[in-house]
Amino acid sequence: MRHTAVALFVILLAVFEMRIAKCFISSVLCSRMPGLTQSQRIICTESADAVVSIASGQLLGAIECQKQFHGHRWNCSHVWKKDMFGQIVAIGSKEAAYTYGITSAGAVYSILSACSQGNISTCGCNKKQKTFVSSDSDTWKWGGCSVDIFYGMSFARKFLDAREIENDNRSLMNLHNNRVGRKTVKALLRTECKCHGVSGSCAMKTCWKSLPSFQAIGNAMMKKYRKAKLVHTIPSQGASTLYLSLKRRGPNLQDAVIKRSQNPKRTELVYLQPSPNYCERNISIGILGTVGRSCNRTSKNVDRCDLLCCGRGYDTHQNVRSWQCNCKFKWCCTVACDICTERKEEYTCK
Repeated sequence: MRHTAVALFVILLAVFEMRIAKCFISSVLCSRMPGLTQSQRIICTESADAVVSIASGQLLGAIECQKQFHGHRWNCSHVWKKDMFGQIVAIGSKEAAYTYGITSAGAVYSILSACSQGNISTCGCNKKQKTFVSSDSDTWKWGGCSVDIFYGMSFARKFLDAREIENDNRSLMNLHNNRVGRKTVKALLRTECKCHGVSGSCAMKTCWKSLPSFQAIGNAMMKKYRKAKLVHTIPSQGASTLYLSLKRRGPNLQDAVIKRSQNPKRTELVYLQPSPNYCERNISIGILGTVGRSCNRTSKNVDRCDLLCCGRGYDTHQNVRSWQCNCKFKWCCTVACDICTERKEEYTCK
């Protein structure tokens, strides 16, 4: 009995020391992350593995943003240069709306992936969906490892929304677009099934919820970007809380008409200011301009030279590329190749 008590004490002491070590490592890690608010640092210390996943999600969102806006005047290339968790875009434009939405979606996506792989200690598969569903034509049950969408959305909201501490117009805009990103991931979850039955008859199926490709989420967010709503913030009655209301132009195209009954939907991206001029360089607000950008002279899309170069014209460059081609094996034992060349014109904005 005495030996058992001693062994138990040693085990408890080891667990205690492991927790202290983990807490110390988390504190050091979280203290070195730039751009975190005090609330975020506390959350990070408590759940460092989940916050690391969020950081991966921010990077995932940044990469997808640059893919989606490739060829646009604003191409998302100057975003997240300083730190991963600070303010993303200075001006409350449509582009800012997209970046907050896509990074919020990326955070949820990465958390769900990490939970399914067992990389976060406080979550795993969604156990709430293990119920039978039966109909005249189908019998199946929830099983496998459904992604825990409730944990992913809850933690992403808790962490990312904690940086919006000013309670001003821009904070409201950011909070709204963060929610749009989370809801987009939830709406695009796929139902996958595996059949069970004699000779693959599929008399019974086990189904689970899985993540789509992140490109599908980026495409969905891009559609929302094109339909984003210009909004205005006004005080609510009897309180200092602000809420978003759609801004409409009056008949004279000057006076904004605010209609409280037309608040934006929770699935719509919103923005406060028209997009700035992305043609000219202005580093103070994160605009690189389009000088020196590659363009497509024959394209009919946003990357065509007359549009991307903002009417300044473009330079033509003659590039010659050489490589070995038509290689043949000669007995014995050499390889003879021709030298092929290709002349290609490239165009850059003046």
